Amino acid sequence: MTELHFVRFQSPTRDERGNFTGVFGLVNGLARAGRLTVEQEAFRRTNNDWYDANFTNPAHADPSVYDAEVNPGAAAWFKATARVFIDRVDGYLSILETHDVPCETVWSANPGQVIYEDEHQIVVVART
Repeated sequence: MTELHFVRFQSPTRDERGNFTGVFGLVNGLARAGRLTVEQEAFRRTNNDWYDANFTNPAHADPSVYDAEVNPGAAAWFKATARVFIDRVDGYLSILETHDVPCETVWSANPGQVIYEDEHQIVVVART
């Protein structure tokens, strides 16, 4: 049996650019639309700040990683070993569920061509 080393939380449908929006983008979109409760916004801000302080933003390491012309459809996946980061996603999923925004959990042994990697995540471009 193949081990599933990577996980991504994402919309089950593609956005207008053909990408599957990740969990953070989905919740941040609700915030931009003013749809979060005071408590949900406090959770989002506190946890976004925690991720910013503790999790490497791949675009800071390589500004072209999410460039749509260079790496179309680039998407970040957690490594299965990144439990401290994965466990915090539950609160984001709860917010999405409250607002009836679908989000699926996708596990993969090989989600695509790796264009960035660090201790906790990879960014891939899907193989065509």
